[in-house]
Amino acid sequence: MTFELWHLFLLASASLLGLLFMLVLAEPGLPYDIGNPLPSPENHEFMGLIAALVDAPVAKATSIEVLTDAVEFYPQELASIARARRSVHLEAYIFHVSAVADRLVDLLTERARAGVRVRLVIDAIGSWRTPTAYFDGLRAAGGEVAWYQPVRWHTLKRFNNRTHRELIVIDGDVAFVGGAGIAYWWDTGPPGQPPWRDTMVRLEGTIVTSVQAAFAENWLESTGQLLTDPGSFTHCRAVSSATAGGADAIVVTGTPSAGRATRARMLFQLLIAGARRSIRITSPYFLPDRSMQAELQRAVRRGVRVQVVVPGAFNNHPIARRASRRRYGNLLGAGVELLEYEPGMNHSKVLLVDELWVVVGSSNFDNRSFGLNDEINLALPDRALAARLREDFERDAALSRPVDLHSWRTRPMSERLLALLGALVERQQ
Repeated sequence: MTFELWHLFLLASASLLGLLFMLVLAEPGLPYDIGNPLPSPENHEFMGLIAALVDAPVAKATSIEVLTDAVEFYPQELASIARARRSVHLEAYIFHVSAVADRLVDLLTERARAGVRVRLVIDAIGSWRTPTAYFDGLRAAGGEVAWYQPVRWHTLKRFNNRTHRELIVIDGDVAFVGGAGIAYWWDTGPPGQPPWRDTMVRLEGTIVTSVQAAFAENWLESTGQLLTDPGSFTHCRAVSSATAGGADAIVVTGTPSAGRATRARMLFQLLIAGARRSIRITSPYFLPDRSMQAELQRAVRRGVRVQVVVPGAFNNHPIARRASRRRYGNLLGAGVELLEYEPGMNHSKVLLVDELWVVVGSSNFDNRSFGLNDEINLALPDRALAARLREDFERDAALSRPVDLHSWRTRPMSERLLALLGALVERQQ
């Protein structure tokens, strides 16, 4: 090949790669249009519709406990693991070397030595700072650790797909789901900052089988092994969901598809479109696309009060925060109430609709969670649970600064320029 032909080949290749990169960044999202009126969220038909569309079996949650911040959820998780007799399964996007991680790994190692099947799925990018050798003692005791989508030549095409699920399942009987991983951010806080604000829930009942199934999916993808041991799916031998006591609930797993639709996005869109009275959102990364912005504005027009709590100055992704603030204008103008949490980083991921429906899990309100990551969310209509989580929301709102349209319009030019930078990559956030 002559020098001129080689030069043309390199130029054509670079142009093709550049075009593909721009398509990834600029491809418009699905609109998720809802053409027909939805049943009232109070109607049992609403649960049936959501469960059918997101392909999630309705199960029973016989116990749901809200755990606010690490002072509550880490001790509960450690105590439940210490009682494990058959299996402990943990999946995390964030698992960083820290004091809390040391305590957890030591406990998991002790349980593995006692004959408990201990399995971990950890995202290779979210936890890239954690060396494989950190788990050598656990492996020597019989525990198994798998990295989700490690960087290999054959995984590059799936590089953008991360597991963002934060979950623990003990003996197939108890599960923890929410937004918190394992790191000092939640335990002692980043240097010079308070611990991160976050929410987890502790679950019992047949709903735990759905959480276990989510873990089994990523365990298979990480190891090639189907999870079939009898200690993992204890509720498969228990009473059916139809006869069990407790609240009807679903676990919605967000997994990207070739056609771009995700169950997590369908869940959020349906609940917001169906709201009659109130919508309360807490999200660390709030970047609704045009379709979701339009849905929130329609909610306000039909008389729904929409409140959103997001992080303020304490945000571990400052570019994402500025890209988020870039969207405030239309939302504020429509009547959406935006509040920026001031004490520290607020990492909770909670949606409350009409004082009834609750979603708590790992999904952020952004394209990465709705279209790229593997996520897990608990969703159910439960007034007592909604009231408990509303207490947390109102406490967070009281510690937040309301954003008004005038102050947004007069924000500094430096923020506007950084927001434009964020706009280039916001579909990856």
